Amino acid sequence: MSVVNGKFIFCEGKEKSYDRALINRILDGISGVTIVPSGGKFNFSGFIDGYLDSQSNINDQNYIIFRDRDFDQDPSSNIGLIRLGKYYLTHRACVENYFLDADLIDSYWQEKYQEKQDNPSSKWGHGNSPGVGVISQWIESAARNLAGYQAVRWSLGNLSQNPAGRSQIKTTWTGGSGQLPDPLVLDDCRTKAVQLITQFRDAVDAITPEKFEENLDKYQEKFTQEEFWRQKQYLIWFHGKDIQKQMQKQQSQYISLSHFFSWAIANFETDQHPDLMELQGMIEQL
Repeated sequence: MSVVNGKFIFCEGKEKSYDRALINRILDGISGVTIVPSGGKFNFSGFIDGYLDSQSNINDQNYIIFRDRDFDQDPSSNIGLIRLGKYYLTHRACVENYFLDADLIDSYWQEKYQEKQDNPSSKWGHGNSPGVGVISQWIESAARNLAGYQAVRWSLGNLSQNPAGRSQIKTTWTGGSGQLPDPLVLDDCRTKAVQLITQFRDAVDAITPEKFEENLDKYQEKFTQEEFWRQKQYLIWFHGKDIQKQMQKQQSQYISLSHFFSWAIANFETDQHPDLMELQGMIEQL
């Protein structure tokens, strides 16, 4: 349905996705903007092209295309939106990364525990929060176990930046982010990645196992630096869905992070993230 003289922002996912909910938070106080959930990344462009063709009132000046960065571009040293063609990408790997904050998880845990104290019929069964320190270690431990797998995903993503490979190479063989391989050990992940490359090497000569290995060395080196872990850069580089899954696997008795994320989308501080504030400013200028 057409919206006359409207402003539009296209995002990934469906109506109830975190992406749409995040934009709703950013739109607080901004009127006249239509959010258009546009499905998964690999169908994103086709959906948007079709939508724009069907809406004669939309021009280049009154819409923005916003999506997760995933493994499509290295994050910049300056925190801000990343431009990739006609898209604006999150600074962190995906929307879920913005919720992976020990203080935020601790606040949620304490709030739910207090609700249990005030209402004994509450179904909360996780007791009180173990504290910010324990939660921080929970996040970091999951990220450390993912380091080899994330290096492999980044290496495949780097190959995918080749225009010929973008529509063919995926950054995982598991079915998608949040579906982790077993085992997570680097050598096994490397083998699986090389198998992906070999499957279409004849069609795309520029994408080779040798180039993959070169990329892998680069990301392995980065992800083993003390500074990377001290500065918690894994919260920016590693995919939030993968961290979420690994955290849940390591401490299955802890809280449901899916339930936490549903709470976090309404409670995390968007103004603490310069890229999200940049997006808000762009929307205001439409």
